[in-house]
Amino acid sequence: MSAELIRLYEENPDPDKIRQIAKTLRDGGVVIYPTDTVYGMGCDIMNLRAVERICKIKGINPKKHNFSIICADLSTISQFTKLINKPVFKMMKKGLPGPFTFILDASNQVPKILHSKKKTIGIRVPSHNVPRLLVEELGHPILTTSINDEDEVIEYSTDPELIFEKYEHLVDIVIDGGYGQNIASTVLDCTGDQVEVLRQGLGKLEDIE
Repeated sequence: MSAELIRLYEENPDPDKIRQIAKTLRDGGVVIYPTDTVYGMGCDIMNLRAVERICKIKGINPKKHNFSIICADLSTISQFTKLINKPVFKMMKKGLPGPFTFILDASNQVPKILHSKKKTIGIRVPSHNVPRLLVEELGHPILTTSINDEDEVIEYSTDPELIFEKYEHLVDIVIDGGYGQNIASTVLDCTGDQVEVLRQGLGKLEDIE
């Protein structure tokens, strides 16, 4: 198996290519795509075999891993989370689309394999057209996990051609959206009484409080 490299930039992405990639996701494919932070790897959250495939590629134990999903916009988030309190919703309204991952209590709409022990799910709405359009075309969220680099200096891979070389025989499509960032999203745990920063990334909590 050899992946297809598809060039697709944020401004005016080709609708035919979006449809083609969404079909690959629907058929159980694994896709690497640009976001507003680092490059991500994802699949259709409803396809168990595709989720298991990503776990294998990344060396993830699904029982111990905290998964995140990409939603197209705020209006679809409520299907996949339990009731969000007002202060957190206000923060999400301010911070999304943007470089934040909000950890929330998962609803029953989230497939069981994606539930952490705490039954939480990370929610992303990147301010990048490509992943959001893919989710819209697919009709429901995609699982997302960052593309890490073994390099100790550079934590995340930023060059799509190098990413393609590394994952060419592991995934179905690599989207070349130009150079990515090497700073991930800021992860905010919103399941307790206070919002807690689990990982400081590109987003700043004080900007959305």
